[in-house]
Amino acid sequence: MKYLRRILLSYFRTFGLRACFCWTAARVLNSTLYFTVKRLDCKFPFQVRIPSSDIPIYRQVFNNQEYDFLSVVQPKVIVDAGANIGLASIYFANKYPDAKIIAIEPEQSNFELLTKNTKPYSGIIPVQAALWHINEEINVTDPGYGKWAFRTEMKNSQEKQQGSICHSVAGMTVGRIMREFNLKKIDVLKVDIEGSEREVFSDTSAWLERVDAIIIELHDRLKAGCTRSFYLGSVGFDTELRRGENVYVSRKGCLKRGTA
Repeated sequence: MKYLRRILLSYFRTFGLRACFCWTAARVLNSTLYFTVKRLDCKFPFQVRIPSSDIPIYRQVFNNQEYDFLSVVQPKVIVDAGANIGLASIYFANKYPDAKIIAIEPEQSNFELLTKNTKPYSGIIPVQAALWHINEEINVTDPGYGKWAFRTEMKNSQEKQQGSICHSVAGMTVGRIMREFNLKKIDVLKVDIEGSEREVFSDTSAWLERVDAIIIELHDRLKAGCTRSFYLGSVGFDTELRRGENVYVSRKGCLKRGTA
């Protein structure tokens, strides 16, 4: 009973009484319901799933302001790798309305809601793919930890991950993304890809110099070697900050700590 009260209190503090009713209905129906969120700092409403890991992601993005940064120059191109249902992309689109945002998400159900949530924003381009170190088809796997924890692996990987294979998806390098969307440079590369950063940063020679700043969550708890791979593959950034679970690196101090 105490556990249920804590959950209800958490929903109430995050979204108010309506969310408590939605969670109760979802529990009675043994289902997942869609809850519409309207915020004064967001131009359009969007949806989250109750119950699901969408809620802690919402808190990270909007309550804890983990992507709140000050940019010396307004970013024109942001790549959101591991976009999930689009909350970070929506945050960026409202803070930097003139930016082009490439929102990359591999898993089907997340991508469907990402597409729906970002449809009103002409500057957000949803892409169903996974950031990877080579261009190849890879597997999306579900380790059973919620909608924020889908992972990717090579089709014939010897390093088998926990969980079942959901479906395959295109693995795309940063270089390929830049070519396909005609990007001369990326102002901000946001990376939250559940351990695949180890592969992505294993060879950055083709694109790193064209990225001005990176915001990344490192997942050594899921895959050994993520932090080492990132720092070896991100040489040349002279500023490093931390906010929440994210590491910020940038060139010439182009990103600074935000106001939150």
